[in-house]
Amino acid sequence: MKLVVTGGAGYVGSVCAAVLLEAGHEVTVIDDFSTGNRDAVPAGATLVEGSLADVIDETLAGGDFDGVLHFAARSLVGESMVVPHEYWRDNMVTSLKLLDAMRTHQVAQLVFSSTAATYGEPETVPITEDMPTRPTNPYGATKLSIDYAITSYCQAYGMGATSLRYFNVAGAHDAIGENHKTETHLIPLVLQVALGHREKIMIFGDDWPTSDGTCVRDYIHIRDLADAHVLALETNEPGTHRIYNLGSGDGYSVREVIEMCREVTGHPIPAEVAPRRAGDPAVLIASSAKIQRELGWNPTRTHLRRIVEDAWAYTSELGERSHATRASR
Repeated sequence: MKLVVTGGAGYVGSVCAAVLLEAGHEVTVIDDFSTGNRDAVPAGATLVEGSLADVIDETLAGGDFDGVLHFAARSLVGESMVVPHEYWRDNMVTSLKLLDAMRTHQVAQLVFSSTAATYGEPETVPITEDMPTRPTNPYGATKLSIDYAITSYCQAYGMGATSLRYFNVAGAHDAIGENHKTETHLIPLVLQVALGHREKIMIFGDDWPTSDGTCVRDYIHIRDLADAHVLALETNEPGTHRIYNLGSGDGYSVREVIEMCREVTGHPIPAEVAPRRAGDPAVLIASSAKIQRELGWNPTRTHLRRIVEDAWAYTSELGERSHATRASR
């Protein structure tokens, strides 16, 4: 298939673009590099550089695309609380422009990178797709609104679409891993301590109602996630918008993640307990039973050790490259 990957220089988008190329698809990446990394765009992909809202119509008009995988978005929860107008513009408004361009140029298939933040703070875990959607921040609200828009476009214009909702993605695929300009995710933050880029890792609260008093979160390996996106693309149905959660069905506490990082890196990784952060739920775990049952998705890299080992291999290599670059100046 001939495909467009929006946000294809970001962590998730670039890995999915690489996996699509490996599967024999033709891939065009759109990215403005506001948060993505130029060296993450996989070899073999055609690159269109620019804001998605500015270039999507011309790109799709350029020829016969079969589908779009939409990753481009602003995705920092805390930031969304401070500048919500930017999130509604860059997430919601831009996605409407994408949907209109797809309708105009008869691009029939869409896979949307959504988020389990659309559910807000769940009453029970693991979270299933039939639970109420009550996002607690503008980021989650924009993603949920896009889901509503996708549903209506599918019903009215015969598009086939799948939204995939997930929490914490980690690990690496070949030479592509997590390298955000503003890092907020636990595993890369802990590994930065092992590299000496941070003095310690902060644990926000150790009095939560969990087995060891620290928050429990769901982690999914980036390659398993990419496989789910390819599977969703290959099974889209005209006129139908499907929504699936991607998760482990189980979770790991903050202390368990830190301890696994210590084992994998051989570094003591100092940790310090700080007060709880407002709005942090004790446990967030998503169930992926529906996509496993209906599409046969079979994640094979679910153990925390595998996730951390792959993340560390990428992070340590990135650190070595950065050190070599500084030394050569």
